Amino acid sequence: MCEGRSVKMRYEAVLFDVDGTLLDTSEGILLSVKDAIRKFGLEMLPDERLLKFIGPPIEWSYEGAYDIHGEELREVCACFRDRYSNHNLLLARPYDGIFDLLSLLKEKGIKIGVATYKKQDYAEKLLKHYGFDKYADVIYGSDYENKLTKADIIDLCIRDLGASDNSKVLMVGDSRHDAEGAARIGTDFAGVSFGFGFGEFGGEDINDYAHVIYADTPLELAVLFEEEE
Repeated sequence: MCEGRSVKMRYEAVLFDVDGTLLDTSEGILLSVKDAIRKFGLEMLPDERLLKFIGPPIEWSYEGAYDIHGEELREVCACFRDRYSNHNLLLARPYDGIFDLLSLLKEKGIKIGVATYKKQDYAEKLLKHYGFDKYADVIYGSDYENKLTKADIIDLCIRDLGASDNSKVLMVGDSRHDAEGAARIGTDFAGVSFGFGFGEFGGEDINDYAHVIYADTPLELAVLFEEEE
């Protein structure tokens, strides 16, 4: 660096969603979703429809797809959780380039958080298994009562990370839930096309939401972390 040159980073912290952003978790989730569908005699949906179950709280997905409520909904979701947590949780794959991106952030001294709708215990077990816990300064998932919104989860991460201002934080995600949560809290949002919300799988339009970049690979996000004059 030349003497007298002043540089700064645009972001102090970066938050990542899990499903469809850090990890392709589709195999384990879809197997578990289908197990519960079969057990309760529900109509099997095509995979392209079942992919919409990935990301939001599972209650929302079963309720929306089958119009079930109350005790029946609780039993179906309990079956899903049993199959997922005890059999299929670790059937996942880190996206190519994601660890290179996380290493870059660490090298630049940018704090890293995970903000996911995945249940807290699921998130911690899964991220530790794949080594993401070595990069993440904080991990926040959802509660079993589904009281926390995505904005709440993002806010908890920001508080723990101690960012000086929400505008100095970037949320990275693959769906409208991430974009809406970021907007509500006042952080920038970076969308990714390789997950389950935006693009061909989810059908959500990134252009409906404010975003600073729409990336086809994790490493395309690196441009956001270049030093500024």
